Amino acid sequence: MATARFRSLVAIVFLVFAVAVVLPAQDQPANNGDNFTEQQQEEFLLKAKVIHNTHTGKGVTDPYKLTLSDGTVTHNALFQSIDELKPQMQFADGHTEFNFKDSYKYDIAGYEIAKLLGLDNMIPVAVERSWNGMRGALIWWIPNIAMDEGERTEKKISAPDPDAWNNQMYKVRVFDALVYDTDANLTNVLITKDWKISRIDFTRAFRTWKKLKNTADLVMCDKDLFAKLKGLNDDEVKAATKRELTGSEIKAVMARRDLIVDYFNKLIAEKGEAAVLY
Repeated sequence: MATARFRSLVAIVFLVFAVAVVLPAQDQPANNGDNFTEQQQEEFLLKAKVIHNTHTGKGVTDPYKLTLSDGTVTHNALFQSIDELKPQMQFADGHTEFNFKDSYKYDIAGYEIAKLLGLDNMIPVAVERSWNGMRGALIWWIPNIAMDEGERTEKKISAPDPDAWNNQMYKVRVFDALVYDTDANLTNVLITKDWKISRIDFTRAFRTWKKLKNTADLVMCDKDLFAKLKGLNDDEVKAATKRELTGSEIKAVMARRDLIVDYFNKLIAEKGEAAVLY
């Protein structure tokens, strides 16, 4: 009897093991959240428990790297809590900015506007959350980062598919023009091992200036992005960013949108659509 029960137990264990092995990978439960949808990422960032933290040691604000877990999935996130307003800011290069703002809220606004433009695959998910007595932006940690654009440029590493790379960079430049980031730099362009770009860190974006920083950066534009830019309206921007942007900041975004659309329309008239839109 004992031997028969033992054999039955072995058979059951073997069967469970066999089923687990033959299940396709997509049916296996994820343990790091890499297969999450953006909505799932947002919910995870809002609800998962922080189980570890450390400073990143990068940037002026040195944000935290947090490890979160919901008991099943474990994933890292960046926590940015800076929220400063100064009447006047003097920079090392000698220039002065009045009504200077440096805020985690702009990271969230950047993500929300990216969603409206179909660029949320390039801008990481960001939500507002309190942690350790601080209020800030909790940002999904991009996995499989190989380098940033600063490293790529310094080491003179070429993308394996130059056209695909340029098409991504054109999108980044259009978005940068729209949000007017005064601290945009090469370290804020992250490159994954499969050469996908993620644009991060918008804490010094969304200035109220109704102008474009550098039209020379606007070389080409994705057709879908151009259509979404033209269709963007005040109401949807307000609805998406009402907790992060002021009325003046939203008006400036829309003014820059108009300038970007006008600029590309002029390029199309001069060069033809095929030379400007892809």
